[in-house]
Amino acid sequence: QVQLVESGGGSVQTGDSLRLSCVASGRTFSSYAMGWFRQAPGKEREFVVGITSGGIRTSYADSVKGRFTISRDNAENTVYLQMNSLKPEDTAVYYCAAGQNGPATNWYRYDYWGQGTQVTVSS
Repeated sequence: QVQLVESGGGSVQTGDSLRLSCVASGRTFSSYAMGWFRQAPGKEREFVVGITSGGIRTSYADSVKGRFTISRDNAENTVYLQMNSLKPEDTAVYYCAAGQNGPATNWYRYDYWGQGTQVTVSS
């Protein structure tokens, strides 16, 4: 069992940056691929970025390439999402997720989810 807790969301303006964190409980964090998803009001949950268990491979949605960076610290059981050059269309609840294989882009490939953190970007 893995419990995930996200933090770092907030309200910012276009062009600003935020760093989201996701802390995992349990001793097996390093064996899980991790992903970040987001869901805007009235829209489906969408893949943002994923990273393999060892942090070697990453996968990004086209909409965030060049602006967002995922990283992980297995010693601290934490995965990060650095978000730069934020746009209003990035506004959503951001969720981190843990799965056995990755970096998967489909939400059903992940077994554990955090409660989400709100990111609001105003123009």
